[in-house]
Amino acid sequence: MIDHHIKIAQELAVASKQVTATVNLLDEGATVPFISRYRKELTGSLDEVQVTIIRDRVQQLRELDKRREAILKSLTDMGKLTPELQKQIEEAETMVLLEDIYLPYRPKRKTRATAAREKGLQPLAEVVLAQGKLDLSAEAEKYVDGEKGVNSLEEALAGARDIIAETISENAEVRTQLREMFVERGTFQSKVVPGKEEAGIKYKDYFDWTEPVKAAPSHRILAMRRAEKEEILYLDIMPPEDDAIALLDRTFVKSNNTASDQVRLAIADGYKRLLKPSMETEARLLTKKKADEEAIRVFAENARQLLLAAPLGQKRVMAIDPGFRTGCKLVCLDEQGKLLEYTAIFPHTGAGQAREAEKIVKHLFETYKIEAIAIGNGTAGRETETFVRGLQLPGALIVMVNESGASIYSASEAAREEFPDKDVTVRGAVSIGRRLMDPLAELVKIDPKSIGVGQYQHDVDQNKLQTSLDDTVISCVNAVGVELNTASKQILAYVSGLGPQLAQNIVDYRNQHGAFKRREQLKKVPRLGEKAFEQAAGFLRIQGSDNPLEASGVHPERYSLVEQIAKDNNATIRDLMTNDKLRKSIPLQKYTSDKVGLPTLNDIMAELAKPGRDPREKFEAFSFTEGVNEIKDLKVGMKLPGIVTNITAFGAFVDIGVHQDGLVHLSQMANRYIKDPNEVLKVHQQVEVTVTEVDVARKRISLSMKTEENKNSNPARKPAFTGQPNKSKKEPEGDMQSKLAALKARFK
Repeated sequence: MIDHHIKIAQELAVASKQVTATVNLLDEGATVPFISRYRKELTGSLDEVQVTIIRDRVQQLRELDKRREAILKSLTDMGKLTPELQKQIEEAETMVLLEDIYLPYRPKRKTRATAAREKGLQPLAEVVLAQGKLDLSAEAEKYVDGEKGVNSLEEALAGARDIIAETISENAEVRTQLREMFVERGTFQSKVVPGKEEAGIKYKDYFDWTEPVKAAPSHRILAMRRAEKEEILYLDIMPPEDDAIALLDRTFVKSNNTASDQVRLAIADGYKRLLKPSMETEARLLTKKKADEEAIRVFAENARQLLLAAPLGQKRVMAIDPGFRTGCKLVCLDEQGKLLEYTAIFPHTGAGQAREAEKIVKHLFETYKIEAIAIGNGTAGRETETFVRGLQLPGALIVMVNESGASIYSASEAAREEFPDKDVTVRGAVSIGRRLMDPLAELVKIDPKSIGVGQYQHDVDQNKLQTSLDDTVISCVNAVGVELNTASKQILAYVSGLGPQLAQNIVDYRNQHGAFKRREQLKKVPRLGEKAFEQAAGFLRIQGSDNPLEASGVHPERYSLVEQIAKDNNATIRDLMTNDKLRKSIPLQKYTSDKVGLPTLNDIMAELAKPGRDPREKFEAFSFTEGVNEIKDLKVGMKLPGIVTNITAFGAFVDIGVHQDGLVHLSQMANRYIKDPNEVLKVHQQVEVTVTEVDVARKRISLSMKTEENKNSNPARKPAFTGQPNKSKKEPEGDMQSKLAALKARFK
């Protein structure tokens, strides 16, 4: 067996020592963000994507080894392990191949073949399969034995065929070739279940659908499988049947005699009864896995973009959760998001109520010196926006906020704990306001699956989805950094090395002893040991400390190094932070050692230049077209501003302010071929679209981003107002999910 570290190094095109160092750090409990940020000398500056790949791949290979050991032990216990078989098992590089090799020996429930073997027909099967010169009838006659349950010549031959059929179906080489045939050359065929046409109208496209398995995109695979689960469709994978039988004939038919005729019968039976169902099941699993991976990649990338949306920052905010008959719940928050006051207004239930609502809003706006107003984009959102803008509040920034998931948060344990005496509507309004101030800090409080940026997220492997989303949230939180003295326990839980319990302990300690002055004080938090401190400290920030490094991404383990650099240059740490010329004059090579190299020193200099820098972009306000509030207001040809709310494999959904997102199909994104929507769009990106079709009855809106001029060029992208890095700018860790998918593909 090739060494795992060498194998992974070859797959990633890196040095094996880089992989070994990374695996050692992971085994010692180091996290992906910590390794990629603070252990560059050991790993050779592997980035977060590469470290994640190594983590997942080594776990996969270890699971393969564990299964390999179990199979070897089982075969040894059965007395069936031969040197040749052992070599095959030890050289198997995938779980599928390993299981194929073990299949003939694996204990199984009683089959037609096992029943035939119990009747003593195994030798007959072997003679028939050999297809040598023999009198088949005379040979079979030897096995007719009423006491053993073989009452005739035909029963003997039938039993032999059952054994041959199972032998053929368990041949590892044949299974490998057929599996590839099913996936590479098979077709999906779906048909509507008679009588389910009306109930399954949303699956109408698949009522009589045929598509090559290899070409089927993830969203169609998941849609057809969901419809099958809902008993709307019949779904099959059909291989090239004649080619499959021909393959079996070439492999097992060795002569042209009566024994060969029996083998052909066994092949036909074994294929139809055993191989085809087995291969179809495996093909379904393989295509489902592939579809899951793509859907999870899309979901995680969308979640990343949403989590890294540009924050408004510490402003005094009025947040409104809009409604018609039940009114609008209104809350006022201070700069840290603390709830100051809440009430309800009814601007949409009559002139008298509207005048009263106007008085309340103006009074609270002046009383709390409100700087921005966040309005949820749900029911009555546009109408409420129109009402608030009509008040002409001086200096007010009015922003529509995507409220997906706010209701999930309002009913959550976190919300009940924070606001035990407030109802869900108040909690929801608070969430809308805080989401404007800092999307990351607020969105980590809810399950990422509930924030409305996924594609078939409930149909994919939930464990893999959760792992991917956890990785995404952890990556985002640690890329941005967390303010130690104001962070909620929910966001602290995602900091490298912490977790829910230590996050709670930090909050409890902070409540009991007051604000942290130094990161070193974390060591006084119950159960927060040296290892957790090492992993977490660099990602935590303390504003206002007498040591300016506390607000930066410089790890405490390098404070003494920075102090030495400052001393050697007759400067203070603050001088290093404010004097660009001084920093550039420092000979960094002088400070390298066996533990600190130029990568770390360059990172330190970058942090000193912009201590605690937020990788998210600056907030930019956005507003929808006035007078276009409902789908019935839309006309084909209208050009409207919009916000990308969700990206899928087939296109992007855009909010244009009418309570129903429109779809920009992949083919309508640019005046050139686009393979992946992420090439040109990001979640919450500001775009301009043209209405191409409106179906009011079905609530479907088709949009286009194509331009009439410059047909051969891509339309210019407007900058995202939510902090998504443009391609020309350096991203905190790059498009992590896209890189992960590309790198994983290299070792599949």
